[in-house]
Amino acid sequence: MGRPAAIGGAPLLANGFRPFFLGAALWLGAASWFWAAAPLAPMPEELADPRWHARELLFGGIGGILAGFLLTAVPNWTRRLPVRGRPLLALFLPWALARLLAPFPAVAPLAVLVEIGFYAALAGLLWREIIAGRNWRNLPVLVLVTLFALAAPLSRPQWTESPATGEAALPIGLASILLLLALIGGRITPSFTRNWLAKRGERALPAPFGALDRAALAAWAVALAGWLVLPQQASGPMFLVAGTLHLLRLARWRGHRTLGEPLVLVLHLGYLWLGLGALLFGAALWGLGWDAATALHALTMGAIGTMTLAVMTRAALGHSGRPLRADGWTVMIYALVTIATLARLAVPWWGEEARLTAALLWGGAYLLFALRYLPILASPRLPASTRR
Repeated sequence: MGRPAAIGGAPLLANGFRPFFLGAALWLGAASWFWAAAPLAPMPEELADPRWHARELLFGGIGGILAGFLLTAVPNWTRRLPVRGRPLLALFLPWALARLLAPFPAVAPLAVLVEIGFYAALAGLLWREIIAGRNWRNLPVLVLVTLFALAAPLSRPQWTESPATGEAALPIGLASILLLLALIGGRITPSFTRNWLAKRGERALPAPFGALDRAALAAWAVALAGWLVLPQQASGPMFLVAGTLHLLRLARWRGHRTLGEPLVLVLHLGYLWLGLGALLFGAALWGLGWDAATALHALTMGAIGTMTLAVMTRAALGHSGRPLRADGWTVMIYALVTIATLARLAVPWWGEEARLTAALLWGGAYLLFALRYLPILASPRLPASTRR
């Protein structure tokens, strides 16, 4: 595809994952720590609202990671040139500006307009590339991204002047991400596992995509749709069925054979949280076990947090020409997000101390990613002759 084009040779603008992964990691870490400090320091009422916390983590941080991933993956899917240099900067700046404006209610209308512009540009660009590349296999991904993009501005009550609309938009955005997690995570986890095991000469490889995979995805789509439109208790059994199918699907991917490589193992851990989270959330909606708000964090902090960090670390290494090996700092990132999720699930027993611990550790995982991977993201891709 030729040499990366960037402003002044800046490697940060050579690939979509570079600015968006770094910016999103910093924002997720800062927003999580800001939330942890909320009970300890006076602040505007709007910023202490749990909805601000939820929407900025989802549509701000996770949305930025989604943008970085798709701007990197779609060119591979379509065999077309990626967005680089000034066009990439023009896409990244509105996302960053919307985050900088987010803590200030007085400029909320401007933040909404900037965010609309960012998501409209991102969705339009991705649709153009998928259609031009005739990559019809990934149309479901683009439909979910578009739904997520539409929910982002609607989640701000300042735009709709309706808190009810904002409260409805958040679950729509979350459901879109969770279904994307099953779709994309269900591709890359067995694929990267197969590659790693094959290099080691293993004969027993992950099972190919089949009827069980289709059933798991269908059940997950039905459960998430039921959660959005049905009474909560009615969707509980749907999540239990979907969670069981997710775990059965995961069991066929040979994850127990990847203990020697954390970069692969963490993908299985992320998908494990998806299955367990669906079971915990389904049980909670049915009135069993944890309360629904606590159980939901197994899906958000656990599945989304673990899978995004797994993808970010792997993409940062692989697409920058570094060896696909997890060092001690990377393992620490994975440990922090895992312990944070367990701490958040312990809130019913340990109270606010567990909530504070979870927020600090979860945000710390993203900040540690930014610290550890900044030198990689801000450096040129290594030539093949220097790789080991």
